[in-house]
Amino acid sequence: MRGDVIAGLTVAVVAIPQCIAYASIAGLPPSYGLYSAVVASIAGALWGSSRYLSTGPTNAISILVLSILTPLAAIGAPEYLVAASMMAVMVGVFCIVFSFAGLGMLVNFASRAVLLGFTAGAGVLIAAGQLKNLFRLDVPRSPHLLSTLAKVVDAIDETHVPSLALGAGTIVVILLLGRFYKRLPGGLFALIGAGVVVAVFGVDRLGVAVVGEIQRTVPQVTGFPLGWMIELDLVGALVTGSLAVAALGLVEAVSIAREISRQSGERLDVNQELVGQGIANIAAGLFSGYACSGSFTRSAVNYQSGARSQMSSVFGGLFVLAGVLAFGPQAAYLPKAALAGLIMVIAYRMVDWHGVRRVIRTSRPETGIMVATFAATLVLPLEFAVLAGVILSLAIYIYQSSLPTVHTVVPSENFRHFVEKEETPACPQLGVINIRGALFFGAASHVEDELLRNYETNPGQNQLLLRMHGVFQCDLSGIDVLEGILRLYRDAGGDVYLVQVRPDVRQLMRVSGFEELIGEDNFLKQEEAIEWLFENAIDPAVCIYECEHRVFAECQPLEKHLYDIRLPAFPTRFRYPELQLNVPDFEDGLRRHGGSALLVDVRELEEYERGHLAGAELYPLRHIIEDAEKLPHDRPIFLICRSGRRSTRAMHWLIGLGFEDVHNLKGGLLSWKALGRPVEVD
Repeated sequence: MRGDVIAGLTVAVVAIPQCIAYASIAGLPPSYGLYSAVVASIAGALWGSSRYLSTGPTNAISILVLSILTPLAAIGAPEYLVAASMMAVMVGVFCIVFSFAGLGMLVNFASRAVLLGFTAGAGVLIAAGQLKNLFRLDVPRSPHLLSTLAKVVDAIDETHVPSLALGAGTIVVILLLGRFYKRLPGGLFALIGAGVVVAVFGVDRLGVAVVGEIQRTVPQVTGFPLGWMIELDLVGALVTGSLAVAALGLVEAVSIAREISRQSGERLDVNQELVGQGIANIAAGLFSGYACSGSFTRSAVNYQSGARSQMSSVFGGLFVLAGVLAFGPQAAYLPKAALAGLIMVIAYRMVDWHGVRRVIRTSRPETGIMVATFAATLVLPLEFAVLAGVILSLAIYIYQSSLPTVHTVVPSENFRHFVEKEETPACPQLGVINIRGALFFGAASHVEDELLRNYETNPGQNQLLLRMHGVFQCDLSGIDVLEGILRLYRDAGGDVYLVQVRPDVRQLMRVSGFEELIGEDNFLKQEEAIEWLFENAIDPAVCIYECEHRVFAECQPLEKHLYDIRLPAFPTRFRYPELQLNVPDFEDGLRRHGGSALLVDVRELEEYERGHLAGAELYPLRHIIEDAEKLPHDRPIFLICRSGRRSTRAMHWLIGLGFEDVHNLKGGLLSWKALGRPVEVD
């Protein structure tokens, strides 16, 4: 127990001045903050999941409570105090309902940027709200920033100099101790010093306002007069505000507990933590307290002070109670100006400057959430600001997670897999695109826009390979998009091919008719897709004569001959199908014409030397296009290349120049070898 006792005592020393300050922020007596710290820390520790989370009043919750309750009752009135306790009970009920409904995971959807933006805005509001106490101005309290500042400026001539001196001195002492003696509780020492000054010189002589005596009593059971609560519809008026407090409190508590659990190695049960926070708030509301959450400062102190179990928070609560019983009457000497100075330092430290800079550097969407929440905190009622930030965070998450990613990919340097490289040159004929995510009605237009953008960016790229392994869901809207893209590429003389289509997506393609439309042959095997496309879809003439890049492994052995000539476009529809001969007819034609036929191989020299038909003469396509008149017009010409595409281009070129007896081997040398026909190798 030794570590827990020491940690509990250390946390109590920090908690006493903090809780008095937080109660002041909420417009409540100091006892409400102290009793909340006593009851909530014990209940939250015993029923929660974290060993180190210290539950009690926090600055963010306090300013939110003030904003919600100010329109309902006058600050300090009995109705105000009852409403604060009732809100705590309602917050606790919400937390427990969330837990038993298994909604703890929803806390994950509330971006940390919401908390950063809200606490920064709350810090500004808190500091502005304490100006009246720092200067001791007789102006009404307002939750609205501009109204508060305007009232302070109008009454600034009435500044009470001794109060301002005590407040400024408190700020200086806290900052100096924090800089040179970080282990000392600067807030506690500063408040004690200010109290000693008032006690020595006298309250009447200085004319400063003081906090007032805290009764030496244990927390009392809160009385809820149901009659006037129902008459004022107090419960109904608190529902929205309590939901906002619960949302903020849960995000705050779970974020803190997770941060410490990463350092300590403990396993956090989020739903159990919701139960702990719920019971802590209910207990605080029933025993003269107000809404609570996890405190980062006190939790960090608890962990760093050597706490071993939840009993450290139990001891912390008991030590706070002991402090109230022992020194409660001395609060009569505590000046409100000094307390205002402490609160203004706390307000400044509320802003997580490191976290803000980190969000700005790393995430544009989260930066937008943070700025929007900050602005909403300054302008809107705080309960709506919190809910707006959470809803915006959730909306952005849904938007981002619902949109599939559509990225153009190219082979890696070793050609073993595909990678995303924006600066890598693209193949002028073949585009390879990864689609990851659900291809459903909500995302179909996004996918279509990205595919159309790729088509417009690469106008000559008429072959498209879609890698579909990341598409885990598809509906008819997604099928409609694929059909539209397929028609677009086929109208341009190209085609669309698919690899790694999941079975359930393939089944939808089958029953919707898309499989029949695209054709069975257009579903390729991942490991053979590029090679198959090079043999059957990609035009080698473009690779050799027009493209200077070597994007795929299949491009590497190709010899490049970049000439300033305009190649005839590959014909999408053969105008002379009767001249496209299969292997047996090609052989018959050569035999029938005997020695008069001219067998022309239109490939490059390196390809020709690796294997060619007996008797074939080498006339690369570039030579045919540049100087076709060297070929005889009075002899039948039989053309051949690797796959039949270059020779088809050459056939159309020669016919266009007036050659009458031209024939082409359909499928090229690949079809010749497929039937076991021999080739010669030089």
